[in-house]
Amino acid sequence: MLRLSEIRLPIDHRPEELPAAVAARLGVALSEVGEISVFRRSCDARRASVLIFSYSVDVAVADEALLLGKFAGDQRVQQAPDQHYHFVGHAPARLASRPIVVGFGPAGIFAALILAQSGFRPIVLERGKAVRERTQDTWGLWRKKVLDPESNVQFGEGGAGTFSDGKLYSQIKDPQQHGRKVLEEFVKAGAPEEILYVGKPHIGTFRLVGMVEQMRREIERLGGEVRFQQRLSGLQIEDGQLRGVTLASGEELGAEHVILALGHSARDTFAMLAQAGVFMEAKPFSIGFRIEHPQALIDQARFGKHAGNPLLGAADYKLVHHCRNRRSVYSFCMCPGGTVVAATSEEGRVVTNGMSQYSRNERNANAGIVVGITPSDYPGGPLAGIELQRQLESHAFELGGGTYEAPAQLLGDFLANRPSTVLGAVLPSYQPGVRLTNLASALPDYAIAAIREALPAFDRQLRGFAMADAVLTGVETRTSSPLRMTRTADFQSVNVRGLYPAGEGAGYAGGILSAGVDGIRVAEAVTRQILKAAPA
Repeated sequence: MLRLSEIRLPIDHRPEELPAAVAARLGVALSEVGEISVFRRSCDARRASVLIFSYSVDVAVADEALLLGKFAGDQRVQQAPDQHYHFVGHAPARLASRPIVVGFGPAGIFAALILAQSGFRPIVLERGKAVRERTQDTWGLWRKKVLDPESNVQFGEGGAGTFSDGKLYSQIKDPQQHGRKVLEEFVKAGAPEEILYVGKPHIGTFRLVGMVEQMRREIERLGGEVRFQQRLSGLQIEDGQLRGVTLASGEELGAEHVILALGHSARDTFAMLAQAGVFMEAKPFSIGFRIEHPQALIDQARFGKHAGNPLLGAADYKLVHHCRNRRSVYSFCMCPGGTVVAATSEEGRVVTNGMSQYSRNERNANAGIVVGITPSDYPGGPLAGIELQRQLESHAFELGGGTYEAPAQLLGDFLANRPSTVLGAVLPSYQPGVRLTNLASALPDYAIAAIREALPAFDRQLRGFAMADAVLTGVETRTSSPLRMTRTADFQSVNVRGLYPAGEGAGYAGGILSAGVDGIRVAEAVTRQILKAAPA
């Protein structure tokens, strides 16, 4: 197969135009073009007046070698890569101990799935509940202002990504095509096949719930074991070698290969690991607010006369501004046609995040508008970023009235530094509700100054973005893990052999796809280590 890229067609093109464009690109007769498989389809919306679909396709032709020679040096015509997943090995007949996976978010799910498919029968320990029970507990906060610290947006089967837009794209380097494995397993679990080829695939919360359950059943069918409400409370380490884990219940499990697939909010576990001597270091993350606009405004700004075209769906955006105070402000986790959700996991704190369903048909668009910060902003060791997060989240709780309502302000009032007293055209979607106030004290002064500078700049990039009635809701603090559990080239902790930090909580991923890919890579590393130590 050959892979052809940058085949550009109008968004309303007829189906037969794609094979014709492939033939034209190759300079062959249409009869010489065989099977065509769409690898990627994205929309080029840089000019709202003329929207284009850009295709990458894999195509069968009679004489590949001849055409590869003809197009030598043309990056738009290449040999199609092998996209099949290849296991690095399979479990030996006798296992000294079963590998343990701590955490059942995307990294943990895919680590456990690869280990199960390789015959290792992993044991998964998840501190939260199964996904449907967890969903009920999450609604308890959103609808009744009742928080369960062990079962919420952050903790439970599926991880934080379950309550998100379900985005499945990333900018990570993936030469081994592990991302394709992630997408294919999601399709097997019930995701729409379009995620295999659309430029910005997403699933949405409701579909993710059923998919997570199906993947758990597959792990169990292959001999794995998933245990819920099992919180890690200690490690058993001898001379730098992991020997087992201790659970909050007091149970001890022997294991020499443990994958730590923690989420970025496992703060008590991070503290335990630091006390146990596991090396970790502070890393940059971002803080800010959620912003909401009418989705129709974003559609119009991005698609112009094509706004509302069902082929395009709800428009998204990606914005960045480099400020005079040397801070960078950018849009984060943009959710078209979505809602702003309460995402705290600790009592007396307010945290926001964004979520969309597959349909993306809610009235508002929302995104994080966040400022990048570095360990120089929160000196004090690897846990200092967590302390800053907690301070900001506690203050947001107070600004919101101490009831899990979130503090909010109209954009025009924010720019003018005056409290908001009444809503305008944009109705905030955050549940359990917002309290209008002045957000000037919700973030450090440098962050407030940067966001005030960035919002008018974003309006120049996306017309209408700085509308006075847009709503800012605080605070967005859990953009990524504030620390990294540093690991070696073979994915083990730098000072505890047998401990494999993975995914977003470990500081090695930032979203569902990248976390899933990292889980696969770490599972492969565990496989190699076990097979290396196995008797011949």
